[in-house]
Amino acid sequence: MFPLKDNLPTRDLPLVTILLIVANVVAYVLLQPKSGIDLGGGSLENGPLFHYGAIPYELTHPGQHCEVVAGGTAARCGTGLGNGGIPTALSLFTAMFTHAGLLHLGGNMLFLWIFGNNVEDSMGRARFVLFYLLGGLAATAGQTLVEPNAIVPTLGASGAVAGVLGGYILLYPRAKVLTLVFVVLFFTILELPAILFLGIWFGQQLLFGALDLTNPAGGGGGVAYLAHVGGFVFGALFIKLFATRRNEYAQPRGLAS
Repeated sequence: MFPLKDNLPTRDLPLVTILLIVANVVAYVLLQPKSGIDLGGGSLENGPLFHYGAIPYELTHPGQHCEVVAGGTAARCGTGLGNGGIPTALSLFTAMFTHAGLLHLGGNMLFLWIFGNNVEDSMGRARFVLFYLLGGLAATAGQTLVEPNAIVPTLGASGAVAGVLGGYILLYPRAKVLTLVFVVLFFTILELPAILFLGIWFGQQLLFGALDLTNPAGGGGGVAYLAHVGGFVFGALFIKLFATRRNEYAQPRGLAS
């Protein structure tokens, strides 16, 4: 399922949401070295992903760093290894603006645009910045908690965006989301309640995360599902502390209006 739009207008220009999208796009286009354009991200160099991503092993082993070896096909960790000049603490934030490919970036920005503008509208710009960043930190914490020795970098805006989704589902459960639904080789467009769309999304993250834990070889296809769970749970738990503005459009109207 892919969201196309929701039916909740905003009172103010979602400036922070727009700036976050711009920052992610600029970071991908200008700061991540590539050998070419690859939708899956295979053209990205692994070295910068290790430098800018948050690596659970580094977080649970202070003073040690990880780097790629063997032409970028393997990694090693230890004391005295280079980390590209990025302190481990700072990587918690640079990871939120680093993506593994155009599809990774595009999917995250689509979700951020559709759901982030209304969450920003519910709390104002300054609070939204803090809420977004804390959601990203909670996502990394969730992934690190279950895989403390992992040397694969956790990266992307999806953890922070998951926090936004967790907040949205509590603020606007009856909002309608225009959704592209794929059924085998066919697709259709449906108008789904936000609580259903986001509930299914969260259930998928739980299921795939659990399956990933039971498969030592790694069955998640490189997706940090448990980071999504951590971000979503944070958003759902703390949204009421941040959201101080009532949206008069919370009683949703039709998508065509």
